[in-house]
Formats: sequence, structure tokens, C-alpha cells
Amino acid sequence: MRGADLVARALARGGARQVFSLSGNHVMPLFDAALDAKLPILHVRHEAAAVHMADAWGRLTGEAGVALVTGGPGHANAIAALYTALAADSPLLLLSGHAPLGELGKGAFQEMAQAEMAAHLCKASWTVRAADSLGEDIARAMRMARAGRPGPVHLSLPADLLEENTEAAVPAPADFLPEPAVTALDEATLDALRKAKKPLLVAGPAAGHAGGRAALRAFEETSGVPALVMESPRGVNDPSLGLLAEVLAVADVAVLVGKRRDFTLKFGAAFAPECRVIEAGYGPIAAGAGPWARSGWRDEARSALAFRPAHWAGLAAAPDGPLHPVAVGRAVQRLLAGPESVLVADGGEFGQWAQASVEAPHRIINGVAGAIGAALPFAAAAKLARPGASVVAMLGDGTFGFHCAEIDTAVRCGLDYVAVVGNDACWNAEYQIQLRSYGAARARGLDLLPARYDQVAAAFGAHGELVERPEELAPALERAAKARRPACVNVRIERVAAPVFRRASE
Repeated sequence: MRGADLVARALARGGARQVFSLSGNHVMPLFDAALDAKLPILHVRHEAAAVHMADAWGRLTGEAGVALVTGGPGHANAIAALYTALAADSPLLLLSGHAPLGELGKGAFQEMAQAEMAAHLCKASWTVRAADSLGEDIARAMRMARAGRPGPVHLSLPADLLEENTEAAVPAPADFLPEPAVTALDEATLDALRKAKKPLLVAGPAAGHAGGRAALRAFEETSGVPALVMESPRGVNDPSLGLLAEVLAVADVAVLVGKRRDFTLKFGAAFAPECRVIEAGYGPIAAGAGPWARSGWRDEARSALAFRPAHWAGLAAAPDGPLHPVAVGRAVQRLLAGPESVLVADGGEFGQWAQASVEAPHRIINGVAGAIGAALPFAAAAKLARPGASVVAMLGDGTFGFHCAEIDTAVRCGLDYVAVVGNDACWNAEYQIQLRSYGAARARGLDLLPARYDQVAAAFGAHGELVERPEELAPALERAAKARRPACVNVRIERVAAPVFRRASE
């Protein structure tokens, strides 16, 4: 068989159920080999979108999402999306075609130092050097993506190796599996939590999927220790976690599980000086044996994290619009009632309002990286991973422009999510920085057109609706949810700053 056949069969044996790809010269043997390996390929419109889709797939399923792109500029387009996956602890395998080994240094077509370019954005990055090792390299990369702290791994696949014949065997299923994870909490750490008056467990993005959150809830129920996930670039001002800053500031013991003491925690200054901060590793979270004291601390912390200003309940837009983001979130919430529903939240201020006002069993956000633009690829992959679920992407108008051509992908592939665009005709996150830092007179250069993104979506074959008045929103969302094709609801919203919660705001 060819090296390409070995790669395709190895991916299939390793449990890959889907490959996200954009074609190109270097990887066409893999497109051919995937047919015999019965390995589905979803063909996208931009290489970064393939990586974003593999990222979302990894977060939702726990499997290593697989992206396949061509070499040279295709690889260069793809690696920009790796940073979002790396910061989100997302298991992912990026496979890039590569100039033939026999032509390197001679000016080969699209020759590029690909592994070196990707190395700083991955757990590991290398170029395969022999056709016989292709299967082993795939198995090793899939193991690494899921082992310990999950994350992306990159392999460059030289075109001559993909065409070369090989007698190497496909690795056994066990070769793709990471070593069993060791529990994150040793007895000394559990003892410190038991003795604390206001203990707290803070997990990193690797626990942000539904299974991770369920494990945290089980730990909290058993121990009485509030357990939460931090995965937002807003850190202590994460709008989905209410008065998080207050909770962190009064904890006396805080255990960080797969969570760095990074900028999101003000490099540790989010805790009181006398708080004991324990940095634990990655792994399963269990309360262990032994008694746990009960107090009112858990309820106090949970009440603070659930805080939303009382006046939100009465927020209403003017009869002629535009709509307040909270009113949009209130209407969107009705679409996410199912047990497998997925919320995608992306963008600057509107993305933060979405996280503050909407909940779902599964959630994918742009994450600690703070990069925007992935919402539409995320939503497509989420619908593929959860085909029977309602998937709603809430994204800003700036975000829409990054990957709007992926609506074509969703239409071609029958991925009927609903995209709700908060349209304030502005790069509003940066506009708010200008207002705070320089004043209204110097807030310049960030306006966008109040574009008809609904018509853009319709031109790709999706369902599109424009909402300019409050009474139009609920019917438009209902029609979008029943359209049986991808849908874009373009909502004129107020240009307001994202929420930062303080009790005084009530």
C-alpha cells in the first residue's frame, strides 16, 4: 500500500470519525486513500476553519479532532487557529502536506519550515521522515494530543512519502491510547481542602466540556467545595461567572487543577495574600474517602457566581430598536432547552453578553486565547458532533467576517445550526477601550457597515432574517430553528460595553 493508505487506515483505527480538510496538491493522495479507509472528509473553505472545526470536535467529544491541509500557504493559513486550540486545552491533530523530502533545499514547490512554524503553537510538531513510520507517527501524535494536558499536535507529511509503497503494518488500537490519567488531587491536597473554611477548586479549560463539568459537579456535591471552570479571556471578569472576583478574593485555600496562575487570575493577585494556592496537575477529580465538613460557604459562593443585576429582568429595547444584548439572549435561551443543546459564543462585547445571559448543556467559546472569528466553524463541527441537538452560535458582526464562507460548507453538508449575529456596526470591544482610555472625541477607526449579513447567508443558500425591532426577534428565531438548513438571524443591537459585575450595580 501507499504511505497515504497507511495514514488513512491509521487515522480510522485510531478512532477518527471525521476529518476537516481543504484540498491541495500535497494531500490529494490522502483524499484518495480516505475512500478505501471509509474515513469521512468534510471539505471547508479556509484552512483555519478546518482547524477550528477539529478544535470544536475535540472539545465536544474528547477525541482528537483531525484537520488536514496542504503544505506551504495552506499550512500557514491553518496554524493561526492552533493558538485558540492550545489555549483551550483542546485535543487536535493537524496534518499538513509537505514538499517532498527529496526536493528539500532545491526550491521545491511550496517548501517551508512547517514543523518549526507550528512548534510554538503545539504540544509537539515534527516532519515524518520515512514512509514505514507514517502509521507509528500518527499513533504517537493521537496519543500525545489526549495525554496529560490535552492540546494540538502537528505532523508534516512529505508528498513523496505519501506516494511511496510500504509494507508497514497499521498500529494496533492500543497504540493510539494515552496512558491512564493519574488523579489530580492527592491526599495532601484533599486534606487542605477539608480543613479550609472557604475552599475553592478552579479547573482550567480542559474541564470545560460537559463531562468535565459533570465531574466538577459530582466533586462539589460530595465535598461541599465550590468547583468551577475558568476558560474566558476576561478572567476574573468572566461574565458567565457573576461575582467571581469576590469569590476568589475571600477563598482561604484554592486548588488549581490544570489551571495556570496566569493573567486570568492576575498572576495570583486575584486571591488574598493569605490564601494558600495549590497548583495541581491534570487528571480526574475525585473527592476521595473521609468526612467533609459542611457550612454555608458553598451556597454563598454559588449565589455570587450566579449573580446577575436585578434590572436585567426588565431590560427592554425601544419600540423601534436597536435591541439590548440581554433581550437577545433571553430570546435565544428558548432554542437551547434540549439536553444536548450547544451554545457557541464568540466575539468581543456581544460574545460576552451571550455568555452572561445564555446557558446550554454544551458550550464552546473563543477561550483564553482571546482570538475571535471561529464561531461559524465551531457551530458546523458542533452540529456534526451532535446532529440531533440544537446548535446556536451567538457572534458579533466583526466575527462574522472571518469565516462567513463556511456557511457554504454548512449548506453543502446539511449542518443546520442557527447563527445569531449581534450587529452594532462596530468593532465594539476595541471601541470601548477607546472610550475608556482616550475619550469619545478620539474613538475613531472602528466603525463597520450595518451590513446585511442575513443576505450574505442567504446567498450561500442558508435561511436569513433581519431583526430591527423587538417584536421581530422571537418569530425570526422560531423560523430559523425550523428552517432545516443553516440560518442567520442578523439583529441590530445597542452598542454597549460587556458587563462587569459589582454588587453596587443592582
